[in-house]
This record gives sequence, C-alpha cells and structure tokens, in this order.
Amino acid sequence: MSGGKIRVLIVDDSAVVRQTLTDVLSSDPEIEVMGTAGDPFVAAERISDEVPDVITLDIEMPRMDGLTFLRKIMTQHPIPVVICSSLAEEGAQSALKALEYGAVEIIAKPQIGSKHFLEDSRVLLCQAVKSAAGARLQRHSQHVVEPKLTADSILARSSGAMIETTERVVAIGASTGGTEALKVLLEALPADCAGMVIVQHMPELFTRAFAQRLDNLCQISVKEAEPNDTVLRGRALIAPGNHHLLLKRSGARYFVDVKDGPLVSRHRPSVDVLFRSAARYAGQNAVGVIMTGMGDDGANGMLEMKQAGAVTIAQDEDSCVVFGMPHEAIKRNAVDRVLPLPMIAGAILAAAK
Repeated sequence: MSGGKIRVLIVDDSAVVRQTLTDVLSSDPEIEVMGTAGDPFVAAERISDEVPDVITLDIEMPRMDGLTFLRKIMTQHPIPVVICSSLAEEGAQSALKALEYGAVEIIAKPQIGSKHFLEDSRVLLCQAVKSAAGARLQRHSQHVVEPKLTADSILARSSGAMIETTERVVAIGASTGGTEALKVLLEALPADCAGMVIVQHMPELFTRAFAQRLDNLCQISVKEAEPNDTVLRGRALIAPGNHHLLLKRSGARYFVDVKDGPLVSRHRPSVDVLFRSAARYAGQNAVGVIMTGMGDDGANGMLEMKQAGAVTIAQDEDSCVVFGMPHEAIKRNAVDRVLPLPMIAGAILAAAK
C-alpha cells in the first residue's frame, strides 16, 4: 500500500461512472485510486504493471463481461473485488453470481441526487472498499472517520421486553462474506425451525434477489421483508436493502416493521437496529446471531439482547471472511457462544427449543 492507503483500480465502461467513483473514493484519506479502466482488457494490463489492493468492477462491459473477468482474476491472481452495479433486477442476479465467484461486496453505483443521498453513497462506497481490503488478510482495523449514528436514531432504548410469550425468534446480522455464510446456515435448518429476521448489508433490489435465491435452496421459506409481515416458524424475513428492519410484537404475534432513516453504524439496514428491537420485543425468547463482517454494527445491539435474557451466538474467526463484527460483540462481553459456521444451525435449534 502507498503510504498505508488502500489502492483501488476502478473498472467500468462509463467515463462518468469512473470519474464519479474516483471523486467519491478519493475523498477518503485512507483510499487512493491508482487508476481506472474502461474494460477488463485494459484492467488486465494495469494489473500486470501494478497490483491493486481492491478492484471495483462493473458487471456489464464491452469485449469481456465482469463475471468472466472476475473468474479469471480469482483463478489466476486473487484480488479483493467489489461489484459496483446499477440498481436493476437483472443486475442483481449477476451480482449475486459474482459473490459465488469470490467477490466480497456489492455496492450500488452512486446516482445523481440530493446532497444527503450522495453523502450516504460516499460512506457506503468507502466502507465497502475498506471491507474488501480487510477481507484479503481476514483481519482489519476499525477506521472511524465519518460520524457514526447509533440505533437511538431509529428506536429509543427500553427498560425491558414485554410480557412473556412461548414463541422463539432468531435475529441474525451479517455483512462482508455474509451472503455465502447465510446460505450455509439457512440450508442446514429444518422446515419447522423458529422464525427468523435477518439483516445482511446489501443494496436495495439485491436483497430481493438474494432472498429468492435462498428460498429456492432451503427447506425453510425465505422472503424479503415487507411491513407487517408475520414472523412464522419455518420462515426467514430478510431486511430490504436501504431500509431498517425492526421486530415488533402484538400479543403473541411477532411481526416486522420496515423503516427509512439515517445510516446507523454506517449502515442501512443496520444490525444494531434489528437487535435492539429484538431485545425490546422478544427479550429472553430471542436468539441473536452475529456473523462475518467488517466494523462493529450489531455489537451494541447484541449486548442489549444478552442483557434482556436472549441467547447470543457469534461466528468464530476461522470461518469468517472478516472477523470484525463478531469480534466487536465478543469484546463487549455480549456473546454466550463462539462457534464455527457449520455448528451455528445446531446451536440455534438447541437454543430455540
């Protein structure tokens, strides 16, 4: 790295996008754009001269598509890749395929809009690149540059959970590396397992495609959450990208709310917001699981869950792509059990009995 900075190569066929990404990423003092390329052939020449720490890669490009280029990179010279895709349904399917091929993050291309929108995009883009750089070494340092909001901005603290109900609820949070980890976890669960609410850091539209993919693979049903969806046994509700997901309760019925709002712990959806709502409305009937990801989103919320009587589980370092989020929860003494990924499903079933 040049001066300790994360060196990024931007690969996109649009000159406007290349310039926008350059401007956004260069605004972060920890990131240096080492160059840009209009297609994978130009990118390959740049890589042969100088290897970047991270590549941002468009999917649809002339001469060679991004998926083909990604597969060549991963088999010949693995480099952390962040997929930078337009918000389109067909793009979502390709981007999910890219995660299977070894890309570590998906981000939405920044679009012209309000100053607030552009600032959110800047935070998410820079965080994605830092996550990717950390994923290569499977360790990272927590960088604090932008102001970071807490779950207070979405849901105020509560003195405790509501009266008891017998129904169990599982709340899961994941980020970098989480799409493949969640696939492993959910495929291992039986059709009658406790209802689940999940936050995976991912842009809007991509979460719907991700939920559909999991629904086709798993015994349980999986869907992108909508306001007032009931949390049912054998079903997982995934937070829609760019919206916070909250667990709520009416009598014995658990349901979800989907909310706009600011980035919390630099994310929307935020794991902290979901976990706080689980602490409040499910308390000791909840099981919390924090999985692979950079940063500390979910660590404070998991501590609130543990204090409310929930069982809390963290993915272990060896099975994480990035150990940041579980590590931060462990440091806060918020975790009951630290387990390798293949053992988490069994622990959930035991805790939810």
